[in-house]
Amino acid sequence: MSAADGGQLPGAYRTGGSASFTEFVGAHAPELLPSRRALPTRPLEAPHGTTIVTLTYDGGLIMAGDRRATMGNIIANRDMEKVFAADEYSVVGIAGTAGLAIELVKLFQVELEHYEKIEGTLMSLEGKANRLATMIRGNLGMAMQGLSVVPVFGGFDPDVGLGRIFSYDVTGGCYEEHDHHSIGSGSLFARGSMKKRWHPGMAEQDAIAVAVEALYDAADDDSATGGPDITRRIWPTVAIVDSHGARFADEDAVRGAVDAVIVARTGNPGGAR
Repeated sequence: MSAADGGQLPGAYRTGGSASFTEFVGAHAPELLPSRRALPTRPLEAPHGTTIVTLTYDGGLIMAGDRRATMGNIIANRDMEKVFAADEYSVVGIAGTAGLAIELVKLFQVELEHYEKIEGTLMSLEGKANRLATMIRGNLGMAMQGLSVVPVFGGFDPDVGLGRIFSYDVTGGCYEEHDHHSIGSGSLFARGSMKKRWHPGMAEQDAIAVAVEALYDAADDDSATGGPDITRRIWPTVAIVDSHGARFADEDAVRGAVDAVIVARTGNPGGAR
């Protein structure tokens, strides 16, 4: 704030425009956006987040993530959070380059809050999904250098009264998924697990159990996915979204689901029933 502005905010902040915070920053301080930074001249080693699973149930959506971040063959972090509330009725899970992914999520959260304040209403769920796609597309240069960010987005759609899931590719392509989906290095194993366990009309607790078991199966076959760490008391992060909004399952509920999987698999690691 300078004397030339008469002690007021700069003109850019007092001029009407788009409800997009990203567009505003891009117009007035583009160097602050991750997508406007100079590209690295060579591939970089950086921590990567791994497996996220999400599935719908009767009246909502569950999204869960393991807690491990890896850097090559090294465990870079054992208790990383990979599932975040995007706004009151939606959540986003991240896989890929951890630092860029977390920065993208924070910018996305501000984007949705800014829209709500400017427009006085929540953006539609599809609008949120498409806005995130645009932000991912802006990271394409980094992705070409191996620093990719590939989230999964989901939420409760009040217009239809259901949970909905949206996946992405590194170019910003946005695709609606049905019933369940997974991303990250253990996604193939997690998807196979959910395909066997998911069914229409599931209750919330049953959906949490399926998500936790899918992560357990992924960790069993993918070294980059962290299983439940009983000695350190590190459990998967589990988010729940329904007509009441987005919230996170408490530790006792997640630990109970983990304990049930471990008991069922003791002496029977394949999980056949």
